[in-house]
Amino acid sequence: MQKAYKKYFWLFVLPTLAAFTLFFIIPFIMGIVLSFCKFTTVTNATWVGIRNYQRAFSNRDFIDSLLFTAKFTIVSVITVNVFAFILAYALTRGIKGTNLFRTVFFMPNLIGGIVLGYIWQLLINGVLARFGVTITTDAKYGFWGLVILMNWQLIGYMMIIYIAGIQNIPTELVEAAKIDGATRLQTLFKVTIPMVMPSVTICLFLTLTNSFKLFDQNLALTAGGPGKQTAMMALDIYTTFYNRNGWEGVGQAKAVMFFILVGILALSQLYFTRSKEVEN
Repeated sequence: MQKAYKKYFWLFVLPTLAAFTLFFIIPFIMGIVLSFCKFTTVTNATWVGIRNYQRAFSNRDFIDSLLFTAKFTIVSVITVNVFAFILAYALTRGIKGTNLFRTVFFMPNLIGGIVLGYIWQLLINGVLARFGVTITTDAKYGFWGLVILMNWQLIGYMMIIYIAGIQNIPTELVEAAKIDGATRLQTLFKVTIPMVMPSVTICLFLTLTNSFKLFDQNLALTAGGPGKQTAMMALDIYTTFYNRNGWEGVGQAKAVMFFILVGILALSQLYFTRSKEVEN
């Protein structure tokens, strides 16, 4: 059997490997090279060294989008995971209609980001219209609108992951805690949460990366307004690349820095949360 696997291994791997190399690895490397060039197309690139990175860091819009994205990510990661865990904990307590609730809470994750953005823009503007303002009147409306949208979209998805983690906890541990006289709150913090740390790792990774990479919803909900006060990093990179002549290289440099930043944060989070995991 092992010989058969080895014989046909490359037959199955090569198509996927070729597609991955052609559509991901090569464009990725080209993107890094182009971040050091001034260009309008890939065939007329002129090497300019680190000038694009200097212009990116001196661009106030980029710094503002970084700060806005960081603030949004912190709030979203905390709220999404707290509410998702609370729902998961409640739906594993034997409530009637659990499967229906799981389906309903998960459904928003199936809707595309652009559609979600426009739906929530209509809803929020409908409420704000009573006060004579819109979501782009003040940056705080856009910020909390994005947070609400992010929570509505991701809570159900994270809830399913937390439910799987809670259901995987050995019943003997919970029963032993009850026998030892532990209260529900003590059991939650001393048994349940430590045992679902693998789920916490996954959910924190997904919410962290999705929050930083948010683009569709940002474009549809506020388009960065008012001004560019609610433009997140992905939207700022897009507008730099496509809406400013001669700034294609700067936009590419911003994209490379964005990738490095998200990579560092995601790997750091994985390392930290995995160190807190315990074995069943």
